[in-house]
Order: sequence, then C-alpha cells, then structure tokens
Amino acid sequence: MGQQNLTVPTEFILMGVTRQPELQLPLFGVFLIIYVITVVGNLGMIILTKMDSRLHTPMYFFIRHLAFIDLGNSTVICPKVLVNFVVDKNTISYYACATQMAFFILFIISELFILSAMAYDRYVAICNPLLYNVIMSQRLCYLLVGIPYFYSSFQALMFTSKTFTSIFCGSNVISHFYCDGVPVLSILCSNLQEIELMLMIFSAFNLISSLLVVLLSYQLILIAIFRMHSAKSRKKAFSTCASHLTVVVVFYGTLLFMYVQPKSSHSNDTDTMASVFYTLVIPMLNPLIYSLRNKEVKNAFHRVFKNHCQLCI
Repeated sequence: MGQQNLTVPTEFILMGVTRQPELQLPLFGVFLIIYVITVVGNLGMIILTKMDSRLHTPMYFFIRHLAFIDLGNSTVICPKVLVNFVVDKNTISYYACATQMAFFILFIISELFILSAMAYDRYVAICNPLLYNVIMSQRLCYLLVGIPYFYSSFQALMFTSKTFTSIFCGSNVISHFYCDGVPVLSILCSNLQEIELMLMIFSAFNLISSLLVVLLSYQLILIAIFRMHSAKSRKKAFSTCASHLTVVVVFYGTLLFMYVQPKSSHSNDTDTMASVFYTLVIPMLNPLIYSLRNKEVKNAFHRVFKNHCQLCI
C-alpha cells in the first residue's frame, strides 16, 4: 500500500497540442473558431432535421445522429484543450481523464458504424428505390443507430475500466492533448500487454468491418449507376452519394493514416495533427459538407427561417 501515491495519480499532465509558448494564443483562437463552427453547424443540423417534416427520412435520421456524435466528440475534447491553452499548468484530474477517454471511445466507434449504416442506406436508395421505404423502416433505422451506441458503450466501459483499474507507473505525463487510449497505456505498469492486445483486436475489427460495409455498399452503388441508361439518372445518383462519400473518405483516410503507418514513422507531431483532424476538424466539416452540397437542407433552412420570422411578426 506504500505505492498508493504512484499507482493512483490524482491528476495527469497533458503535453498539449504544442510545446511552443508563442503558438498558444494563435492556436487558442483557431481552436475556438473551429469549436464555435462545430457547435453551430451540428446543433443547427440536429434542430433542422427535427423541425422540418420534409427531412423526416432515414437519410436525415442518420445525419442527425452523425451530427450528435460529432458534437459530442468535439465537446469531450475541445473545451478542455481551450482551457489548457490559457493556463500555466496543463493538467486533467484522474476521473476527468477516465471520463474523457470513455466518451471519446464511445463517440469515435459510433461514428464508424453510423457512417457504414449511412452507406447501406444510400445503397438501398439507389439499388432498390421502389422498396426503399419498406426496407429502411423506422425499426431498422433505430436498430442501425441503437446497436452502434450499445456496442461502443460496451467498449468504452471495458477499455476505460480496464485501464483505470491498472497500476500506473511513477510518471503522470500523457504525451497527447487529451486522454486517448494509446498515450495513457504508455504510463501503465500492469495489464499493459493484455490491454494493448484488446485495443489492437477491437480497433482492427471496428475499422475493417465498418469499412467493408462502406466499400461493399459503394461497389454495388457504382455497378447500379453504370447500368443506368440516362445521364440525368446517373447524375442524380452521384449527387445522392457525394456528401456521404466525401465524409467517409476524409474520416477513414485520417484513421487509416493514423493506424496503418509503421511504428517507426510515427512521430508526436503527425499523431497530434491526425488526432486534431479527426476529433476537431472533421466534426466541423461534416455539417458543412451536408449543408453546402445539399439543396434539401438549404430549402429546409429557408422554410424554418421563414416560418420563425412569420411567428416573430
């Protein structure tokens, strides 16, 4: 019991996004702008898809949940990062670190499987348009969203409890800007190999299985598009998938860059940049991609805005 002060640290020191003091203030401004756009964009998407009856379709049901996940992912990390830019000591308490890690795992895994559910939705819309409303029933939509939430909650609880009931070494310095699984593992003295193996197996399964659903869906979509006779139908089908495909390429591209590159080529700077991208930049980009490229969203915004203005008058 004499090692208690080493095994259960009361707080951790986060290395932060940068170690250069002159960059702290400019980066605070950049991250604040990113977070404000993220909150406004994703909250706007959630409210819009709820309020406008024409957006009560399976596609926008999934977009609403993606917006909720992006908002959650960003909120778990960004406010703490902003605080750490302006305080002298970049610390996070033991329980706050565990909470941050659990919610980060929950949201990042949910995003993988929501994106694959959205790919399946686009496949049904293009390959079985006449049966779309029958296949994509409300029950199936709830299942395609509920299962990822349940599965990611199970993993978040499993990894977080396993990590934070282990023995920590003397060091309480986490070489990252938030409590992520791999950087926290580097300061563990017990259960290290077991947790590393679990993390590797589950990460590989999550990434590969969700990516396979996306790739298979888009392969079938492309076959269906090339079989279409009119150029107008092909253009419409492509525009239906364009936003989702953009989101998928950006998100999976960043994750694959992060996890597939060999350990020797890993550096703190590239890992930090990739992490910033998929935890903060992508949640900001997603609502912009879905709103800027989408006539239905723009029309819904105008309708809701017009109705609100009429109520005000």
